[in-house]
Amino acid sequence: MTKPLEGIRIIDFTHVQAGPACTQLLAWFGADVIKVERPGSGDVTRNQLRDIPDADALYFTMLNSNKKSLTLDTKKPEGKEVLEKLIRESDVLVENFGPGALDRMGFSWERLNELNPKMIVASVKGFSDGHHYDDLKVYENVAQCAGGAASTTGFWDGPPTISAAALGDSNTGMHLAIGILTALLGRDKTGKGQKVAVSMQDSVLNLCRVKLRDQQRLERVGYLEEYPQYPHGEFSDVVPRGGNAGGGGQPGWVLKCKGWETDPNAYIYFTIQGHAWEPICKALGKPEWIDDPAYKTAEARQPHIFDIFQTIETWLADKTKFEAVDILRKFDIPCAPVLTMKELANDPSLRASGTIVEVPHKKRGTYLTVGSPIKFSDLKPEVTASPLLGEHTDEVLASLGYSQQQIFNLREVKAV
Repeated sequence: MTKPLEGIRIIDFTHVQAGPACTQLLAWFGADVIKVERPGSGDVTRNQLRDIPDADALYFTMLNSNKKSLTLDTKKPEGKEVLEKLIRESDVLVENFGPGALDRMGFSWERLNELNPKMIVASVKGFSDGHHYDDLKVYENVAQCAGGAASTTGFWDGPPTISAAALGDSNTGMHLAIGILTALLGRDKTGKGQKVAVSMQDSVLNLCRVKLRDQQRLERVGYLEEYPQYPHGEFSDVVPRGGNAGGGGQPGWVLKCKGWETDPNAYIYFTIQGHAWEPICKALGKPEWIDDPAYKTAEARQPHIFDIFQTIETWLADKTKFEAVDILRKFDIPCAPVLTMKELANDPSLRASGTIVEVPHKKRGTYLTVGSPIKFSDLKPEVTASPLLGEHTDEVLASLGYSQQQIFNLREVKAV
């Protein structure tokens, strides 16, 4: 099967998570991704949080599948020469260095454009160019705080809370992948490359757009009727933390199921949507609520929404989270079990769809990783193992026209 991105060569100068998540996605879809790493050490995540001595950590393997690894010392003239050849024959360069690092290496945008006018240079940044924090080093949790996620996550009587989802890192990588694909389509029309940049702050904020919506509503009317603080609590002039309330205007909450006393994840998320109110009443055995003026509308329910949730919890008390969802789904009620990583890892549906895959690795044996979250009718991305450090150095150099003797000489001067 021909993959859509076959023929696209990407120089991957990224490390840790945001950039590698981007380039891995493109590799799944057929791009030839060459991960350029420092000889002897490589991406720092190769040895972070190791579970097997002397084998690449899962942190690395789960972000670098389907790639090739080229070790290259760009501080040496010979290494710079290799990189220049690679640039001339590639389509995209992706980097997440600190500000000015490429310039200091001698590969400014002007130099890259001179070497290859069709080159797309894609960058992950902490903050957009010109931002007053654009020199600040940014990691996942820093981005979540700077992008508005932390201030709106958690409970109102507690501190701002970080999400376990990689809103700053992997989310930024997905945004950058969209930018790269857009630039490639643009190049088809213009024949020219361009710079593409995505900041972690911007990417987090993009996922928090409903909270920006709420800030404007709050400033206009002084309250937010779908938040738990309404109508009994007070609002300040900023969007509050809403606990487990939904962000779309339908009241929802995490509710206890059978076994919650010993299982910290014996819960479901239950959403009360207006059109689902009648089915909810029938499922709970409360048909009298359907036409009761105290329950019939969302406005009527809000003052005692937690009493309603308490009634639902009473109904859930003798049902596991899976039993409860199996009943509620028959009534078309929006809900889901709170699933653990262990439950997801062993979910047969996720295995069958390729969302969770087992991958054989030369040193680790078989490991579990995520597959493509994007599904196609005519493409089934195959996930292959992450590369060993420098595993494809000779192969890449040969593709650039280097002879075996020249490759040997590069090794002698430790440029590769």
